[in-house]
Amino acid sequence: MGGGGQLTEPVETSACGGRAASVYTWDEVQKHCHRNDQWLVINRKVYNVTQWAKRHPGGLRVISHYAGEDATEAFLAFHPNPKLVQKFLKPLLIGELAVTEPSQDRNKNAQAGWLQHDFGHLSVFKLSRWNHIFHKFIIGHLKGASGNWWNHRHFQHHAKPNVFSKDPDVNMLHVFVVGDIQPVEYGIKKIKYMPYHHQHQYFFLVGPPLLIPVYFHIQILRAMFSRRDWVDLAWSMSYYLRYFCCYAPFYGLLGSVALISFVRFLESHWFVWVTQMNHLPMNIDHEKQQDWLSMQLSATCNIEQSCFNDWFSGHLNFQIEHHLFPTMPRHNYQVLAPLVRALCEKHSIPYQEKTLSLKNSGDLWMDAYLHK
Repeated sequence: MGGGGQLTEPVETSACGGRAASVYTWDEVQKHCHRNDQWLVINRKVYNVTQWAKRHPGGLRVISHYAGEDATEAFLAFHPNPKLVQKFLKPLLIGELAVTEPSQDRNKNAQAGWLQHDFGHLSVFKLSRWNHIFHKFIIGHLKGASGNWWNHRHFQHHAKPNVFSKDPDVNMLHVFVVGDIQPVEYGIKKIKYMPYHHQHQYFFLVGPPLLIPVYFHIQILRAMFSRRDWVDLAWSMSYYLRYFCCYAPFYGLLGSVALISFVRFLESHWFVWVTQMNHLPMNIDHEKQQDWLSMQLSATCNIEQSCFNDWFSGHLNFQIEHHLFPTMPRHNYQVLAPLVRALCEKHSIPYQEKTLSLKNSGDLWMDAYLHK
């Protein structure tokens, strides 16, 4: 695909450590995909983000996931005002792709024209500042969580859905094995932290009850203290202060703790069902450097429509439409779905509806553990 990163013209060195106005091939760009050496491509321009990545407002990990890759579509999806962000990119510019190189690092260019504006709940107002303020109020004061922690997880998930080591939502901490690849890898290596061939039976006894009440709470506290995020900590503490002031006079301290624990327990079951039913049944693998559209559709499926599913999931059972048009009102997804399905059929792109189950992954682990 490339010619070993050979320059087509001699130029002077830039302050970023690269060669200003240089012309690079994909082979050259791909070499810079390490923690202390990160290049990426946006609109065919090559940027050295090695030092700046630590100051990236969206987080170090999100931008690092695209080191050595074309980040154009992710850049457009995550930034509502790309022209404004360009001023931060100018000092990082070290060159551009050679004319003979494709826009994407693969055998053919990705399909264009798909809008994936991935600010989620931060897309209500035109000004990002107002989005952030209301987001912190809702998730902090009304939920007791951290806005920055949520953004950190959420943006990684949407940037690299169902990619091991990049999507935090598929980091199962050895409690479960998911997809078709991880179970076989664990089985061949004889890794057995849990009886994975029964994971479809113990999933709802272990996963949902512990996710929000235990795992997320530990993660949130660790994130706020390790990053010295005192603003989010103040928002979170305001929730608990308000809660105990309201309920402690009626139920006492222990009764209030028991009540909120039970509510979190119920909330955790709902959260797991709504957020994972569209992703766990899909392809979960290591980084394959797919184009943006293929990556999103291979990691996302819909759950069959019903009045209960629509109500219970807030119309997020139409996850494909949600990923493609995240700013659209959720009640319109069922109107949009037939159009998206028809478009996928026209271009031979898989459009899938599945049910949530870990049984297949558990069976794959069992077969590999015993026979490979």
